Amino acid sequence: MFSFEDYREIIRIIQATGRHANYADALSKDSFVIMRHDVEYSVERAYELARVEQSMDFVSTYFFQWTNNSYNILSRRNMDMIKDMHERGQHIGLHFALNGMTDMTEIRKQVRKEMNILSEMFGFQINEFSIHRPSKDVLRENIKLEGLLNAYQDDFFTFADKITPETPVDVKYMSDANHIWRYGYPDAENINGHAKVQILTHPFAWCKEGYNNFNNYRALVQEKYVELIDSIDQECKDFGEYKDYFVEKYQR
Repeated sequence: MFSFEDYREIIRIIQATGRHANYADALSKDSFVIMRHDVEYSVERAYELARVEQSMDFVSTYFFQWTNNSYNILSRRNMDMIKDMHERGQHIGLHFALNGMTDMTEIRKQVRKEMNILSEMFGFQINEFSIHRPSKDVLRENIKLEGLLNAYQDDFFTFADKITPETPVDVKYMSDANHIWRYGYPDAENINGHAKVQILTHPFAWCKEGYNNFNNYRALVQEKYVELIDSIDQECKDFGEYKDYFVEKYQR
């Protein structure tokens, strides 16, 4: 359910609807299907998923975190991948982490501040954002900022205190959070059964093989471990004599 081939099938369904749209386009449409990705742990996995999309002439929106302990969005390698995604037509946005903030005025200021910084650093305009693990208060607030688009504003998302299969929604929202498809799987029935649809995936959950949750985390940890070893090896001349030890230690 989380292999690249599974993802290709979702893309095929979306393409067949003729309703595929980005956030800006969706504002003026009575029906749309938006594909969005919140990037949590790995820029490289997001890049690989974008390559799958490119092979099918499909683009979507990738939201990257500014404050994240798992990756540095401004490292040379990550910036190169994100810039390449942008140049190939992918939409790039900010995945805003609240980090304990609850004051709505301050949240609005911080969102705009972070987006301005990223726009300057990347050299292209970033004007879309999603909120990382939004609280009900934030969703209820329906944050709208002039010139910017919020993936959770009511044009693209229907908020309810408690969502059940019977809850009437203007926008059908489906998410693969925690390696579980919440609020329905994006199959032909769910996508075609609603005029407005927003689909959220987390790229770290997807790979060529399509692992279950445990094996996916296991593979992700291994990738990040190798990434750390390579980073240390490139930065520290005295690490080379220890590198083989650490590589072998993980493989045991």
